[in-house]
Amino acid sequence: MDNLPLDGIRVVEMSHMVMGPTCGLILGQLGAEVIKVEPLYGDKTRSLGGMGVSFFPIFNRGKKSVAFNLKTEKGHEALMRLLATADVFIENFKDETISLLGLDSGSLVKKFPGLIIGAHKGFLSGPYEHRPALDEVVQMMSGLAYMTGLKDRPLRVGSSMNDIMGGIFGVVGILAALIAKQQSGKGKEIRIGLFENSLFSVAQHMVQYEMTGIAPPPMSERVHAWPIYDIFKTADNQRIFIGVTTEGNWQAFCKAFGFQNFLCDTGLQTVTDRINARSRTLPFIAARMKLENIVTLEKTLDQLSIPFSKINTPKDMFDDPHVLRPGGLVTMETPDGTTLKTPSLPMEIDRQTVVNGVKIPALGEHTEMVLADLGYNKSEIIEITKQSDIQTRKE
Repeated sequence: MDNLPLDGIRVVEMSHMVMGPTCGLILGQLGAEVIKVEPLYGDKTRSLGGMGVSFFPIFNRGKKSVAFNLKTEKGHEALMRLLATADVFIENFKDETISLLGLDSGSLVKKFPGLIIGAHKGFLSGPYEHRPALDEVVQMMSGLAYMTGLKDRPLRVGSSMNDIMGGIFGVVGILAALIAKQQSGKGKEIRIGLFENSLFSVAQHMVQYEMTGIAPPPMSERVHAWPIYDIFKTADNQRIFIGVTTEGNWQAFCKAFGFQNFLCDTGLQTVTDRINARSRTLPFIAARMKLENIVTLEKTLDQLSIPFSKINTPKDMFDDPHVLRPGGLVTMETPDGTTLKTPSLPMEIDRQTVVNGVKIPALGEHTEMVLADLGYNKSEIIEITKQSDIQTRKE
C-alpha cells in the first residue's frame, strides 16, 4: 500500500515480549521505519517455545534489527546517535533498568527535546509502580479474571489481550504526541500501564456496581439481558451461539423455527417477560436447534439477520471465508525463507487493507547498514558489536 500515514517517521524500539513490540508493530504497519535494538543474544522471545513460540514473528515483522552491547561506552554512544535521528523511542523495561542505561525520560528529554517516548510499564504512577507485572497478574488484580471465569475459578482471557491493548494505547498516545509536536516542536513522554489497561476493560462492571449497588457476577453466571443469548448443539454435534436481542430478531426467529405459540403467549409479550421465562422456553429452543445441521442453521440465521457464530478454534480461522478474503491474512517470511500466515492489521484505509512489512528480521540483520548510515566505519562497527573485551560504560 502506497503513501502510508506514518511514512517518514523513524521509531527506535527497545522492548521485548508483547506490549512494546505490539506498539512498534502497529506503527511500522502504518508506514513508520521501526528499528528494533536487541541485545547481542537477541530478544528473548526469539527462543520461546510453547504458547510463546509465535510472539517474535507476530509482533516484530517488518522491523529492522540491530544488535549491540548497550552496557559498553561504544554501544551506548551508538544508541544515542541513533536516537538523535528518531522521532519516537519505545521501551518496556523497569524504570530502574532504563535509568541504569541512561535512557530514563529525564535524561532523554534533555538530550533530545523533540523525542517522543512510549514507555510501556506494569503500572502507572502510584503505590504499585515498582511492582513487576504480567498479563495474568493484572487480570487477577483488576477483576477481569473473575469476570471471565466462575466465582470459584477465575480464568485469564485466552490471549495476551492486555499486552496487545497496551501496545494499542501506546500507539494512540504516540500519535497524539506527534500531532502536538507539529505545533510545539517538543516531544512528550507517554506512559502506558498493563494494569490500567485491564482496569479500563472492567470499567463497565465497576460502574454497574456503582449504579446498582449489586456486585456483578462473572459473565458465565450473569443474569441474561436477552431472551436468547446461548450456545446450542446441532444435529451434527456442532455448537453454535445465537443471540436474539431485538424485537425483530424475536419475531423472525419464532416464525422461522415454528414457535408461533411463543408469539401468542401472553407471558412472552415483552423482553422482560421473555428473559424471566428463559427457564421454560430454552429447553424447547435447544431441542429445536438439535434438529438442524450447522450449515443449514447458519444459512437460515444469516438470512434472518440474527447474530450467530459456530464455536470455532484458532485453527478454524485458516478455513474461514471472511478471514481468507483478499488482505485478511498476511504471509510473513521468516529469516530462513519459510512462510507463516497471520491476520493483517484490523483496519482499512480508504477501503484498502493495510499490508506492509511482512519480513521477520534475523537477529542483527540491519546492524551494519544502520550504523554505517550513522557514520560509523567498518572497524568501529566491529568494535560496537563485539561480544566481549570492551570496556564497560561507567554509570
